[in-house]
Amino acid sequence: MTSTAPQTLQGKDADPQPPGWQQRLRRFGYAPRPVIGLRERLEPPYTRPSERVWPVFGIPPTAVNPLLRMAAWGGPLLVALVAGVLRFWNLGKPDAVIFDETYYAKDAWALINQGYEASWPKAIDKAILANPDKVTIPTDPGYVVHPPVGKWVIGLGEHFFGFTPFGWRFMVFVLGTLSVLMLCRIGRRLFRSTFLGCLAGALLAVDGLHFVMSRTALLDQVLMFFVLAAFGCLLIDRDWARRRLAAALPTDEEGVLRPDATVAETLRLGWRPWRLAAGVMLGLAAGTKWNGLYVMVAFGLLTVAWDVGARRTAGAVQPYKAVLKKDVVPAFVSTVPVAIVTYIASWTGWIVTDKGYYRNWAQTDGKGGSWTWLPDWLRSLWHYENEVYEFHVNLTSGHTYQSNPWSWIVLGRPVSYFYEDPKAGVDGCPSDAADKCAREVLALGTPLLWWAACFAICYILWRWLFRRDWRAGAIACAVAAGWVPWFFYQERTIFLFYAVVFVPFLCLAVAMMIGAMLGPPGSDERRRAIGAIGAGVLVLLIIWNFIYFYPLYTGTTIPLEDWRNRMWLDTWV
Repeated sequence: MTSTAPQTLQGKDADPQPPGWQQRLRRFGYAPRPVIGLRERLEPPYTRPSERVWPVFGIPPTAVNPLLRMAAWGGPLLVALVAGVLRFWNLGKPDAVIFDETYYAKDAWALINQGYEASWPKAIDKAILANPDKVTIPTDPGYVVHPPVGKWVIGLGEHFFGFTPFGWRFMVFVLGTLSVLMLCRIGRRLFRSTFLGCLAGALLAVDGLHFVMSRTALLDQVLMFFVLAAFGCLLIDRDWARRRLAAALPTDEEGVLRPDATVAETLRLGWRPWRLAAGVMLGLAAGTKWNGLYVMVAFGLLTVAWDVGARRTAGAVQPYKAVLKKDVVPAFVSTVPVAIVTYIASWTGWIVTDKGYYRNWAQTDGKGGSWTWLPDWLRSLWHYENEVYEFHVNLTSGHTYQSNPWSWIVLGRPVSYFYEDPKAGVDGCPSDAADKCAREVLALGTPLLWWAACFAICYILWRWLFRRDWRAGAIACAVAAGWVPWFFYQERTIFLFYAVVFVPFLCLAVAMMIGAMLGPPGSDERRRAIGAIGAGVLVLLIIWNFIYFYPLYTGTTIPLEDWRNRMWLDTWV
């Protein structure tokens, strides 16, 4: 089946030769889209394994379809279960306040108990670890520089499991595990392949940075969860909108779906609940850390671009004009205002308690001016946000583990969250050890996965630019949204673990590259065998690499020589 081009609908003959620019780009690998039916272009089917696979495993033909339906959720759930067990094991270890947990664990505890962050004494951490029940929450407000959503999430775990390392890490662990499940399902929908979706989730499950962040009470893993959820919501919305278009298009006497310029340019897609859900997720992302705002802009442009592609596919002669008339305003209203309302709602504790930092600024230092018609709490919140912005852009004090975003993708400077050097016979160090042992929690991505992602990024950029593959463009957009903004603040004190926000999309890129290694549909058995061997070796090496570095991800005590052997780069020490 072939789709009728818009020119044919207008009575013009289709040009049998591709445009000259396409012919010139072929030397760089450009290939025109294959001619497939319009319905398959709007609603691509999910791929099915070769029929030759089932007899090998003794599966009768009647059981194939039920098995595939079960695998759609069974596969992702199994991958998430493995990821959850790995992350849950000894979640409360090390039994210490590691790295920036010293801020967020205490802020979260104050939030859930009194609605605003407190000003804690500097030497309170040891008392918390010794006996948290005897620790009194200060009533003086604390000056904090991140919105409250991530701390509310952390505080929820503390509410159920106490003011302990396990308690303040529990909800981050839950979101880390759920993000693996989400990525499996997102990858399945994106690639139309249960196998590639589960592969992307499995890669995330064995990424060291994601693993460490799932076991540490920091905000960036919470931010990553909401960003990934927003991407998933927009992906579902894309499919939903294209189904609406397909249902409205006419069919010919043979039942073949045909493009129609009038339908494609005038159809109103109406209520789009998944886009509203994406707006809520983006608001929660910005309410966790402000770099969620960059993601909101990128994803907003991405979903509008998807609408343009859908209307063009359906037969629109002027798809940009059609989207401008029918989709841009609803897209904006469904995301930006919804995200703003969600963000402001996340400050409810600060608003209603009347005791937070700068809460009464409008009634004291902020009296007068031309904005007094606004509620005092809103003027005070705006002042607080302005002060926080000034803090962030002027944060240039040096730090041992700060790094430039250029080095993130190659893991140039990971962050050590915790380090001890127990003596022989202490804290798991063998009594016959010739030297001290090492015990560290290092926020380091699985090296072979990240270095493979360097090639995967090049592949998806090539795939997007020269094959016009929207999936590659979506992955590239998400990676850029989480990474590129930091290049504008290279003088600021920033760290590699900020990159956890786009780690899921690196895993999608690697999964897409592995899918290409396996060979396109219709490849002969020799090509498939070579691709499968190469892909299998790569995946097994990544898993081995995660296992090899596992002691550094969990704070396991190992001989100092073994620790040195894992310091592959001088900048990791």
